[in-house]
Amino acid sequence: MWNNMKYGWTVKLKTNFSKDSPVWLLGRCYHRKMIVDPSSESDLGIEGEGIEGFKTDFISRVWLTYRREFPILNGSNFTTDCGWGCMLRSGQMLLAQGLVCHMLGRGWKWYDQRPTSARLYNEDVCHRKIIRWFGDNPSWNSPFSIHMLVTLGEATGKKAGDWYGPGSVSHLLRQAVELAARDNKEFEHLCVYVAQDCAVYIQDIVDLCDVSQSKQHVSTHSLHSTPSWRALILLVPVRLGAEKMNSAYGPCLTALLTLENCIGIIGGRPKHSLYFVGFQDDKLIHLDPHYCQEVVDVWQPNFPLTSFHCRSPRKMNLSRLDPSCCIGFYCRTRDDFYKFMKNVQPFLVPCHEKVAYPMFVFCEGRSRDVMRINKFSISDDTVRFSDMNGDTDDELECEEFEIL
Repeated sequence: MWNNMKYGWTVKLKTNFSKDSPVWLLGRCYHRKMIVDPSSESDLGIEGEGIEGFKTDFISRVWLTYRREFPILNGSNFTTDCGWGCMLRSGQMLLAQGLVCHMLGRGWKWYDQRPTSARLYNEDVCHRKIIRWFGDNPSWNSPFSIHMLVTLGEATGKKAGDWYGPGSVSHLLRQAVELAARDNKEFEHLCVYVAQDCAVYIQDIVDLCDVSQSKQHVSTHSLHSTPSWRALILLVPVRLGAEKMNSAYGPCLTALLTLENCIGIIGGRPKHSLYFVGFQDDKLIHLDPHYCQEVVDVWQPNFPLTSFHCRSPRKMNLSRLDPSCCIGFYCRTRDDFYKFMKNVQPFLVPCHEKVAYPMFVFCEGRSRDVMRINKFSISDDTVRFSDMNGDTDDELECEEFEIL
């Protein structure tokens, strides 16, 4: 109750949106001044659509929050993640958006009503399947649950109740998807790549996504990928300043949210994680995990969906953003990836004469050819090298990035 009072959820705060400025949500533009003809057959989310389109699009994003009374987390007495699991929840929402794009497409919308056609029924089945994968229980049928992520975090010295940074969570998501692909064919044509030291190595992406080069050729394929290329979720942890975010990178960050490849940003204020999905002017629009709800048994038929969708968009001044964050992108095909590389380049370098460093870069070759370091683990978001001499580093995890 105190948590919900602290973050204003019991008051149901209303966020105001300017009538004169467009609202951007994960690559889609909406404008309050526009009035959309209900009889129009045009796609939702196109540039110039009214604010009602924004509301529907926002509500359709999967909202994952603190939960209480779920099965005890392994090795602890926790039956809730209230007060410490916000970054894990933000990471879950980022991954959930990637899965929605992968399985349903960016244009999918959720309406709180019974399906009235075969297409809507199939979409409802897929929607519920995605939410089940994040169910709050230790089952392998929920490979992205809080229980699974905490278990994976134990390998880096974390335990239930510890706080995570955006970089460490991005690696947990990568590991979780890799493990899920071993047992579930749904993930055979989906992979996660985490950029290292703000660098995306192109040959690493090709090695990871090009099934024709893989020893294990997969015969089945996703609706949103090709048989020879796995769909990609690209996660880029960055640090855009020292104590505070360098304001020169603000326009770059919001520009990335105008790309349809973007699946959001996890970050927030210090020790207060949020999942950012859009912006208006100099304010970021986010989904807030700091609302403790009762656990939902997602394995019951027709389980209620309302607690997984937020009807209250919130905004935060861009200047308050913590400099450490992680940006997510989704590319369905090889062509999508190369097109994304071309489109994103103009947004990476600030239009500021005193700042010439890009937010992140694309590099030819493989990371292992240029990075020869020992493995290390994370403890309270600080780097602690292990005493073990191991392979180099595809398992790299670091919250310390180059200060831009």
